[in-house]
Amino acid sequence: MSRRPQAVTIRHVAADAGVSLQTVSRVINKEPNVRPAMMARVQASIAKLGYVPSIAAQRLGGSRSYLILALNDRERTIADWRERQGTDWVDQMLLGGMLKGAEHGYRLLVELVDTHSDHLERELLAALAAVRPDGVILTPPHSQNPVIAGLLERHGIRFARIGSLATGPGFRLTMDDEASARRATEHLLSLGHRRIGFVAGPPDYELSGWRVDGWRAAMAAAGAPCVDLLAAGDFSHDAGLHAAEELLALADPVTAIIASNDRMTLAALEAIRARGLRVPEDVSLVSFDDTPMVRFAHPPLTAVVQPIADAAACAMELLIDAVAGREPDEAPVVVGASLEVRGSTAPRR
Repeated sequence: MSRRPQAVTIRHVAADAGVSLQTVSRVINKEPNVRPAMMARVQASIAKLGYVPSIAAQRLGGSRSYLILALNDRERTIADWRERQGTDWVDQMLLGGMLKGAEHGYRLLVELVDTHSDHLERELLAALAAVRPDGVILTPPHSQNPVIAGLLERHGIRFARIGSLATGPGFRLTMDDEASARRATEHLLSLGHRRIGFVAGPPDYELSGWRVDGWRAAMAAAGAPCVDLLAAGDFSHDAGLHAAEELLALADPVTAIIASNDRMTLAALEAIRARGLRVPEDVSLVSFDDTPMVRFAHPPLTAVVQPIADAAACAMELLIDAVAGREPDEAPVVVGASLEVRGSTAPRR
């Protein structure tokens, strides 16, 4: 019976290069305190032997785990997965985070946490003990949760907060939500719309308020009244349906609607058609997120493209740099979004 080929380990590399295990680990981890000649010798042995660094080998160089943990909202994430509607926040987060981590020998793991749980601290401590991450990425609404931020700070774990500018510890990142909402509103204003309704996101998401602010700012700049054009939402289909019906039932109904996520926008499309109206001929429609389901809707929906992958990559880089002693600037980082114009918006008739 043939033997399985023996895996090449860090010990083989050290023996081939004639150096210590710690030296090989420092080269693998791209640490600065290795002489160029020594680094070249180790890299040559790695290439010759076909060695692939493992997390265990990387840990030999110090106390780092080479793992970053991302915390996502359990309830909404599981609901998205079960409904299979093409929402891709986690997909995009993994895309950006995993690729950026791979550049530095890091791995990204995702943990689902209920930010409103009575056992939040116990759940989070269990996850931290199991993974021992070098850093944590917080996504909304965890990014503005003082309990989570306080716990991470007490345990000396660096973290990045996507979608929060609240004062406190941690690197802060936004996806330009206020400017994006303003841009979407200006697009509709340029098409002649003045009655532009806005369906807000849940109030426990800091970014929901930014989007409302951007819409209001654009309407005010155009001299377009908006006192009765804001409808409450919570990112769910039912909330989007109710909000759209409310806006369409006004004595002076809206001619355009911006909804704060794709699911509510598709619900608005349903409400518009239930009244015998057409998109975009009678009502224009703009969404946030730009997940696959709005690109394949009929008509394809104009949408703010959320740069989730870029934001996750940026968060990874901030944490990796900080762990390596390259302290980044703690000023908020803005990852710019864009507006993709498609067939759901047209000049007001």
